Amino acid sequence: MLDDFEHKNEIVSTIITILIFIALNFIITKLTKRYAKASHLSEHRTNLIGKYIDYAMFLLFVVALVGVWGIKEDGLFGFIGGTLAVIGVAFFAQWSILSNITSGVIMFFTFPFRIGDVIRVHDKDFPIEAQIEDIKSFHTILRTREGEIITYPNSLLLQKGVSIVPIKQEDKEFYD
Repeated sequence: MLDDFEHKNEIVSTIITILIFIALNFIITKLTKRYAKASHLSEHRTNLIGKYIDYAMFLLFVVALVGVWGIKEDGLFGFIGGTLAVIGVAFFAQWSILSNITSGVIMFFTFPFRIGDVIRVHDKDFPIEAQIEDIKSFHTILRTREGEIITYPNSLLLQKGVSIVPIKQEDKEFYD
């Protein structure tokens, strides 16, 4: 039956590629969740990194399919040139957003500080001492002792000097 198809090699290769990427995505997701559980990271942050992994795997899958099916050189160079131009403009216009996402991923795997830590950001213009309420994709939510909520970009947390302030026993809140 497959002998009648013009593109049987491409179809078989596509099926194999799909199976490989499903297996890889499953394995990487399981390893990430195991790492997050061992590191006591929040489920919210783990799910966020899972989405990033899904997007990256889909992008690699599309690249693999282009390799399997192939396209003419003229079309390939035109596609790559157009794509790079769009990415270049988007990267130039939105570099800070991309750096915040990258910083969020770095903070997930290196966890220099965790939710609940009190940190001091060493910035000569705007020093901050606050407790970390949440760490999101683009920014970290901080709460000062006065109750002020501050949204701080993740990229700045990695660029600025940050100290973890030890919490004194009398400063801790206890719940029954």
